[in-house]
Amino acid sequence: MSSRYSPKKLLEGYNKSSIAVATIASHSALDVFDGAKDEGFKTIAVCQKGREKPYVRFKRVVDQLIVLDRFGNIVEDSIVNILRSLNTVFIPNRSFSVYVGYENIEQRFPVPILGNRYLLRYEERVGEKTYYSILDEAGIKRPKTFTHPDEIDRPVMVKMPHAKKRVERGFFVAIDRDDFWKKFRRLVADGVVRENELGRASIEELIIGAHFNVNYFVSIARKDVEIISIDRRLQTNLDGFLRLPAPIQNELTNYIDVEMIEIGHEAATIRESMLEKLFDVGDRFVDASKKLEPPGIIGPFTLQLFVTSDLDVVVFDVAFRIGGGTNIYMGIGSQYSKLYFGRPVSMGRRVAIELRECIEGGCLEDIVT
Repeated sequence: MSSRYSPKKLLEGYNKSSIAVATIASHSALDVFDGAKDEGFKTIAVCQKGREKPYVRFKRVVDQLIVLDRFGNIVEDSIVNILRSLNTVFIPNRSFSVYVGYENIEQRFPVPILGNRYLLRYEERVGEKTYYSILDEAGIKRPKTFTHPDEIDRPVMVKMPHAKKRVERGFFVAIDRDDFWKKFRRLVADGVVRENELGRASIEELIIGAHFNVNYFVSIARKDVEIISIDRRLQTNLDGFLRLPAPIQNELTNYIDVEMIEIGHEAATIRESMLEKLFDVGDRFVDASKKLEPPGIIGPFTLQLFVTSDLDVVVFDVAFRIGGGTNIYMGIGSQYSKLYFGRPVSMGRRVAIELRECIEGGCLEDIVT
């Protein structure tokens, strides 16, 4: 195992009374910046050239822009030195993982990250470290997985890299093994997925249930696992397809490849009697993460799950950082956060509250890696 950054060493030379909050300017950055400004922090947007306009135009929430030719350049010594000179604490998001890469994040980015940087790679479904291992350690239900298409014996959801939109996944549903091969070959021919990437596919049992993204927060300052908000995904072009009458959907099935690419989110609540189960699942997941990748989860994480007709909770995806769906609560705050703070706060502001409380309470070293 490669050597890991020491939180104490990462914070060496920092002026803790002048901490700045930075993140990759994408995904959930505006929520992070807005929340940080509400808690009195300076903000730094690390932008990619050609994608900086929103962070220039929403200028109230961005104090400083660092514009790079590509996001991956953030690990260059000159950029790291700028961030460190500004006493930066970095907030990871999905774009950080995708564009910078796990190896670079773990070994070439000596900037304090709020959260456990070594858990980010567990968001993958293939490889040595996956979220499946944490779910299994926690005893949390998840869809059955198949290692090869010929093993398929029930309806499945297939997830693999998109051929053209490389930061996205190509999704399709297959009823059985023969249907898998038929749809896979059609998607290859249509340029949606690549045949040589079949080995990177995740083939999961299709679960039918109500879909929720449950956004949790592991607080070190308050020693608690909180449920902050719940949302649901809007996906293109699935959303438009589902708005059509069923007869037209049937007619279009052979002509349109339905792509479940996340494009937005909407707010949701869950039946109050289900909160007991959600707290239990969240607590067990956090405990398992501590065992498999110490110090475990710090700060925000999301469990994407189905609630079945038997009211079972089945987790099908995980984010070990701030989720994109938290953006819907930016500025107005989320439904469950008010139960903790007496006022609604967004996940971005919840992150900033934790940062402020740990600066004031002496636990800053405990929330960064």
